[in-house]
Amino acid sequence: MIRKSLSADVEIPAVSLPEYLFTAAAGFADRTALVDGPSGRSYTYGEFEEHVRNFAANLARRGFRKGDSFAVYSPNLPEYAIAFLGVVLAGGVVTTVNPLYTEDELAKQISVASAVYLVTISVFKDKALAAAKQSGVKEVFSFDPADGTTPFAELLVPDADRPHVEIDPFRDLLVLPYSSGTTGVSKGVMLTHHNVVANICQIHGLEGYKPTAPDDVVIGVLPFFHIYGMVVIMIAALVTGSKIITMPRFDMEQFLALIEQYKVTRAALVPPIIIGLTKHPAVDLYDLSSLEYINSGAAPLGDEVSVACGKRLDCLITQGYGLTETSPVTHSNPYIPSKIKHGSAGLALPLTETRIVDVETGESLGNLERGEVLIRGPQVMQGYLNNAQATSETIDDDGWLHTGDIGYIDEDQYLYVIDRLKELIKYKGFQVAPAELEAVLLTHNSIVDAAVIPSPDEEAGEVPKAFVVLKGDVTGEQIMAFVAERVAPHKRIRRIEVCNEIPKSLSGKILRRVLVEQERASSG
Repeated sequence: MIRKSLSADVEIPAVSLPEYLFTAAAGFADRTALVDGPSGRSYTYGEFEEHVRNFAANLARRGFRKGDSFAVYSPNLPEYAIAFLGVVLAGGVVTTVNPLYTEDELAKQISVASAVYLVTISVFKDKALAAAKQSGVKEVFSFDPADGTTPFAELLVPDADRPHVEIDPFRDLLVLPYSSGTTGVSKGVMLTHHNVVANICQIHGLEGYKPTAPDDVVIGVLPFFHIYGMVVIMIAALVTGSKIITMPRFDMEQFLALIEQYKVTRAALVPPIIIGLTKHPAVDLYDLSSLEYINSGAAPLGDEVSVACGKRLDCLITQGYGLTETSPVTHSNPYIPSKIKHGSAGLALPLTETRIVDVETGESLGNLERGEVLIRGPQVMQGYLNNAQATSETIDDDGWLHTGDIGYIDEDQYLYVIDRLKELIKYKGFQVAPAELEAVLLTHNSIVDAAVIPSPDEEAGEVPKAFVVLKGDVTGEQIMAFVAERVAPHKRIRRIEVCNEIPKSLSGKILRRVLVEQERASSG
């Protein structure tokens, strides 16, 4: 059964991202576009566009050509957006790198992406220079002063010679982000200008959605290297003339202070931050009344946490769904309180089709039947860089992208994502979703954070084991009894381990494989 979007189709202009963005933001030249939260350094939209055009011109003068790759290895800064748009205006492809990568991980990504140049910050200088030497990068730039690098400012020198590069939005790549790798080897995801422009248009076209506006202030706390922060925060806000407050790293008290100081109205977040907003005592010390909407993505958000956070902050909490491979958004809840279904990923965006199929047979399933989620639409990637096998395994001959996520669709066409296909626990033949148990655990008043993994068991094959971060006195037996009262017998937590923190990626996803490897090592 193919489910088509309930929203009306939207028109997607056949333009490059820079043309789309600068046309949309043409009337905002004197408005503030980007602010560095910690320092207050800022750029107006007029300054931003001027810097982007000079950046592209100076790259061209250095010999940078259409199709060349440029790596950005940096935390969130206003200049991140300048470099990103400058590269693509010059016809290049941006490959965004996780700033927590080691020298070897960085070298591998920029080698595969054939990066010609790289920009970083002084703190990462040594790793960046060493990786660049391994990978054949011609020149390393730094946003701030750093020995051995070229100042980023040299690329912003006014240049009247601004060559025009013809871009085919349907064929020319815009960005090469890398999939998170939480369940496998990280791969370069090829997204065109059309993929990303289409996704912005689709997001804005969802029935009941309220796009950001020039009066909105958006907090840029999620990393821009990740597709969620890149498109849903950085690009989407710049297209609508909003003000973005960037944060180079997450710190709860600084995050709260910036919301109060700049009167932030919109926040795209991940479940760990929303859990913090629900439970952290510091929240009551700040005026967060300016917040109107919070979007949650990147991982499932439990309905009880969503409701509790919304009540505490008196703002609308909505959840969406997407992947790096879909530019990223495919589903979202409407911005209408009566149409929000907490715990669901929402409705399909315009021009987006969804199927739920049986994991074993591939047969289409009906309402409320659980299976793998498949997506088809203009936001679906072109494929994985230099990896035809992985591409063919992910996108079938009919254009359906196999997400690897388990979910179901209800009678109102709302999608519910249960867990990753590869992370399901097999308990005596029953499938158990870790995320479902994590949502239950997080409703316990003494549990700050939690993760569930399969633990080898001679009799059952695998049993659910929970890692928990506590803030009060509670025993493992009490936690297991708490969960047992709320789930079917085969889903019960059988083992508990208390820890200081749950390992997570910068995008907020639980790094379950780290815990699995730790469990194997301790039991082996």
